[in-house]
Amino acid sequence: MGVYSIKDLEKLSGIKAHTIRIWEQRYNVLTPHRTDTNIRTYDDNQLRHLLNVSMLIEHGHKISKICKLSASDFDQELEALFQQAGQEDNDQAITVKTKGLIMAMMEMDELRFEKIFSTSIMKRGFEQTVLRLVYPFLERVGVMWNIDKVNPAQEHFIFNLIRQKVLVALDSLTLPPADSPCYVLFLPEGELHELGLLLSAYLLKVNGVKTIYLGQNMPIKDVSNAVETCDPNGMLTFCIVSTQSGSGQQYINNLAGHFPKHKVLVGGSGRVLDGIKFPSNIQCVHSAEDLLSAVQV
Repeated sequence: MGVYSIKDLEKLSGIKAHTIRIWEQRYNVLTPHRTDTNIRTYDDNQLRHLLNVSMLIEHGHKISKICKLSASDFDQELEALFQQAGQEDNDQAITVKTKGLIMAMMEMDELRFEKIFSTSIMKRGFEQTVLRLVYPFLERVGVMWNIDKVNPAQEHFIFNLIRQKVLVALDSLTLPPADSPCYVLFLPEGELHELGLLLSAYLLKVNGVKTIYLGQNMPIKDVSNAVETCDPNGMLTFCIVSTQSGSGQQYINNLAGHFPKHKVLVGGSGRVLDGIKFPSNIQCVHSAEDLLSAVQV
């Protein structure tokens, strides 16, 4: 069971801490736990409820009316909201579906995941689902990582569901022509969080870029061997949790030293990459758009 501060709720729900306090006082929207020093704390159930409330608020519902709904009426309003979001493609609908994936992760609800994901694929195709739904979801999970509020079991559950979808989509793509730009994709030694790399492989391949996919836990010397063999246009890696070879800055400097003639793209979490000075041949990518721009797709 997670333990969240009111600031954690603000980051995850988008509702200001001041507003949450007012809602508690006026509408009993949440009943916080209290520490021995009288500091508010919240659990997973309260976070889920606030996420649901925030989705209704964003779609024009008044908090005063939401708090008067019975449990069954509340669930019906949410179901109607998800159905509406499934038919729309605006920013509000994306927000609803992103929060829906967060809920599916927290509740380990494969049916909810499948409804959201499949509806998105049918409406806009796999590439746009990756760009407009999966990446915003991963950014929200990244926020949870940065405040240490991701349950590993929940994360593995949802990431493996997405991973299965990506692998099927990758397998369905035709190979780019032999003279296409080529990138080597790998994760640093000790890094096992592969989903971002797989999604990038799909985006590159569907946009005509050849990929040499090395996968997880690759020592730099082994990456060097691959680079010598295939002479790619560049490389892509992600630093999500840590780098076994020392600090993030040390690892980035190591990459620059080993591959001075190649462009190296690096994505990852703020906890590893914030504050790093990137050498001239290393480029930090913050989004899918950054990635596609960097490889000049």
